[in-house]
This record gives sequence, structure tokens and C-alpha cells, in this order.
Amino acid sequence: MCGIAGFIDFKKRADADMLGRMTDVLAHRGPNDKGYEVLEHPKASIGLGQRRLSIQDLSALGHQPMHFEHLSLIFNGEIYNFKEIRADLEKLGYAFRSSSDTEVLIKGYHAWKEKVLDHCIGMFAFVLFDRREEKVILCRDRAGVKPLYYYWDGSTLLFGSELKSLCECPFFPKQIDVKSMSLFLQYSYIPGPYTIYADTRKLRPGHLLELPLNTAVPEEREYWNVLNAYRQPLTGLSEQDVLQHTEELMQSAYQYRMVADVPVGVFLSGGYDSASVAAMLQSGTSSRIKTFTIGYKEKQWDESAEARKIAEHLGTDHHEWIIGPEDARSVLEHLPEIYDEPFADNSTVPTTLVSKLASQHVKVALSADGGDEIFAGYHKFGQSLSYTSQLPRGVQTALSTMMGWVNPEVIPYFNKKYNFASRYEKMKLIWASGKPQEAMKYIAQYLTESEVARYTGKHLENYKTNFDLNGELSAVNDPLNRLLAVDYKTFLADNNLVKVDRATMSVSIEGREPMLDHRLVEFLAQVPASLKVKNNTNKYILKQIVHKYIPPALMDRPKRPFIAPLQEWFRDDLKEQMQYYLSPERLNKTGLFDAGQIQRLLQQYLSGGKVSHQKLWNILVFQLWYNRWIAKL
Repeated sequence: MCGIAGFIDFKKRADADMLGRMTDVLAHRGPNDKGYEVLEHPKASIGLGQRRLSIQDLSALGHQPMHFEHLSLIFNGEIYNFKEIRADLEKLGYAFRSSSDTEVLIKGYHAWKEKVLDHCIGMFAFVLFDRREEKVILCRDRAGVKPLYYYWDGSTLLFGSELKSLCECPFFPKQIDVKSMSLFLQYSYIPGPYTIYADTRKLRPGHLLELPLNTAVPEEREYWNVLNAYRQPLTGLSEQDVLQHTEELMQSAYQYRMVADVPVGVFLSGGYDSASVAAMLQSGTSSRIKTFTIGYKEKQWDESAEARKIAEHLGTDHHEWIIGPEDARSVLEHLPEIYDEPFADNSTVPTTLVSKLASQHVKVALSADGGDEIFAGYHKFGQSLSYTSQLPRGVQTALSTMMGWVNPEVIPYFNKKYNFASRYEKMKLIWASGKPQEAMKYIAQYLTESEVARYTGKHLENYKTNFDLNGELSAVNDPLNRLLAVDYKTFLADNNLVKVDRATMSVSIEGREPMLDHRLVEFLAQVPASLKVKNNTNKYILKQIVHKYIPPALMDRPKRPFIAPLQEWFRDDLKEQMQYYLSPERLNKTGLFDAGQIQRLLQQYLSGGKVSHQKLWNILVFQLWYNRWIAKL
């Protein structure tokens, strides 16, 4: 696990000092070693920098940039099956100096070119300079577990594991992309490939960016797409065979994520996803695996007792931390540094703190993101299907039209209900579209487009995102699977994986995602909805498997999200910080909001109104980010 950064500069204005700054700002991602080199080509200077967190082969033989013949490589991530790939390469005559997966990757590319990716089970972002073919390749893993950002202005390509690397370049403009800002306010994160900065992109998961040095024309190409898995015919296997094969794939995926030369632990929230990881790993060893849980002093949000019971049943070496608003305050001031573009998932606080807890005991922590996407766990999937199917299409259209005639704020009784105006607007849009994927898009929004226009004082055009897939979904094998595929390409990739990567890396530990093994994802993509949701039970397959290891009585309870109780904290202990950054003076300094509208929203919230705190949280997070990266407020 590492941080990588660098440039391909056709003007040759970037130098070794700048590369050093771009790389060293990622020291938290790699405190164990560093390396940077500027390689010259007649057309461009190529800067390759890497900060190393030593996980595989702790010796100096894993140093990067790594070179082999005409190839140079910097690499962030893990190739879990590198030993098998190495054995295949040795049969082809390759010899190895180290026991690192980096050497396997560079020699695998030498042997098979881009087809090496077909061999790899892992998470990765890498940059490779091929002097023979005179090109530089940027690559990101299938799911997007590892990040890679790039900026291109027609003459210089800057890249880095985090945006803060790009900010170290004096000619990086740091111009806010207001369309991306609009997306952030709607979703609380910025869906890829966009970023908060203009002309700056996230490399898409499952993609390569190739830049030939002789033409200086970059091309982004796809090598894997989850939609292709969902376009395969549904499996004809029996329920028992599906359960058996799924469990076998989970066992393989989970065991691969234990490959390391340092201690490994598991984040245990008490839900089915993380419980499956802890249960399967603990059942396969006589030593006690380490598990980590965050709990809350506010009992209505706290699941630590449930996680503790599961840990006791499994016999893990369990660690927990019960947090309150004072712990949240200590994290809030660091969030803009950790998440260096606006990012307002309200579980950033507990995720950062559980990472801090784990860092006292291990160097690798397994998370369980992806379970809801591949096993169909979120309620929004069922809601999206039911909202668009329970009424005839003509009735939906008529209702949507009539709703447009009425201001929800004047509807008696209902206008006092929690977040009613937003929910009213969403149902109007859902019935107008009649499409489940559109319904899920609106359900996912914390602020609708009209609310963004109200709070910014201007209508901002939106980019098309993976929420807007339409014809691309036509060949997907099942209506529910269409929604799972969209969520995989949006909320999972650009929210959940970002959250865990930055939180773990902020304390220099490696976060791994065993449920996102592409073999498991591809198989479950062919499983019909009737097995994913059965007898009104979400995650039916996963629950049947987990019940083999943990009694249902310990597991079956209402699903609660892993979030912080910000709604209470911002009305009391964190109220002052909210008022400070959302004051008219500071909103006007930003120059991107209608201060009067936001002040009215804030006062309504603080006086106990039925207002979603997430709307204010999104705006607060933007202000905190702006204060750190653009100008002091």
C-alpha cells in the first residue's frame, strides 16, 4: 500500500523538487520508504514518485520506482495472487530478486502487456513508463478500491493518489468546477469521473489511460466493466448450488486478503457483511483474529454491544471504542485534510476513528464494503422498484403533473413532517420518470437539483453520471440487478471506497475490501433477484451463509447504518462550529451560496424543525474544504 504521484510534462517545466513535494505530501500513505525519479524523453519529462507502506516484502528490494529492462513502474495496492502469477512467469523463464508483488506486476506486464490485468486478483493503481513503445500508462483496479486522479491541460499530465499531490504544482489552477459542486451538494460526494477541480478527473475503475509521448493525445480505455457481468445470462444453478459456490468464493476472497508480512485485523460493525468476514476468517485459524468496533455514547445509535456478542461467539481478539461529540470534534477539523475534495458521508467520523483504533494493533484492516451492492442489502433497491411499478404509468404521470401545481410547504399536517418538501419533490420526479434507476438516483440525493439552485442562488447544469445510465442497462439480466450495477458504479466506487481508503491511509494502515473480489462480483451478477431477496428478506444468500457460523438470534435485527449521530451533536456540542462556518460573513466569502437561504435553513434546524441535518452537513463540509484548500474563511 502506497501513495503515488508524478507528471508527464511536454513543456519540461516540472522538476525533481516539484516531484518531491507531490510525493511527500502523501507521506501518510507510505511512511516506510520513498522514491522519486525524473526520467527524460526527447518529447517530455516523466516524473515518478512513490511513498511506501511496507506490507509485502519489507526489505529494500521492494523500493520504487521499480525498473525492468525498458519498463519503469510505481504501484499502489496489492496483487493478492502474486505468488501464483510469479510461478507462471518463472515457467516462462523470468527470475525474481524480491518477494514483492511489484516485481511480479512489472514482469507480468513485460510478458503479457495489458493482459497481465486478467491474471490479477487485487486492488491497484499504477503508472508505467514503457520506453520501447514510448508511452505512459495509468491504470486503476476493477472496483476502484485504489484512487488515481489526473489533470490534463493539453501539455502536462499531473497524477496522484490524492488531489493534494496536484495542489503542490505551481501551475495547477485549483479552479472550482461548479457543476461538480452541484453534484456534491446533491449526493454528499462527487460521482466519477469528475472532481471538485476543473479539467481534473478520477481515472474510472476498470480503465487505463494511455498517453503516447509522440502524439501527446491521451486515451482512456476500459478493460473491465461490471455491466458486462450483469449482461450475462442468469445462472440456472439451484439455490443450494448458488449458496455453496458463493461460500467457496467468499472463503477464497477472504483468505487472499490475509496475505501480508504484517498483522491483519477486521472492522466489525455487527452487521452481516463484516460478520461474514470475521466468521469465515476466524473459523479457518486457531489463532484469534483482531476485530475492531466503534460505539456511541448515544444508545439509539450504538451497535457496539451487538458487535461484542458476535466477537465473543467467534472468539476474536476484540477491541472497541465508545465515542462522543468530543471525539467527533477532534476529527472534524482534520476531515478537509483527509478528504481533500468535499466529501460529506456522515460515517467519515466513525470510519476515521475505527481506523485510528485499529492502527494501534495492526497494519492491515479488512472492511466489508460492497455487501449491500452485490447481495442487495439497501432498502432503496426495493423502494425504487415499487415506487415505479405499484401504479399504472398513466396514473404516475398524472400524479406527477398535479404535484407540480402544489407547493408542499402549504399542505397542512404533512408540511410538519420530517424533510417533507424534499420527499414530495423526489416523488414528483420519480413518477415523472417511471424508471427504477431514475428513482434510485432521486432517492440517493440529499438535496434535489431545485434545492441546490435555491441554496446557491443559481441554476447549475449537471454532468451526466453513472446514475444516468439508460440504454447501457437494457441488456442487464434482471431489473434488480440493474440497480445493483448502478450502485456499484456510483455510491460504492465514489463514496464508500473513498471513505475507507482515506480513513485508513490517514493513519497509515491498509484497508482491504474482500467482498469486492471480482470473481465473487461476477458470479453474483448472474444470480437472479429471487435468490437475492427472498421471502421479503434482503441479502438472503449472505444471511443463509452467515447463519452457518453465527446463530440467527445474534444477527437478526433491524438494519442500522454505520453513521455518526450528527443530528444530535450539531444541535448541541457541535452547534458553534456549524454556526461559525455557515454565518453570512463566511458564506459570502465563499461566494457560492445564497447566505440568506442557508441561514433560514440553519435556524429552522436549530429550532427543532423537521429538517435533514445532511443538507447542512453537506454545506458545512464544503465550507471546511474551501477554508483549507482555497482561501481562509
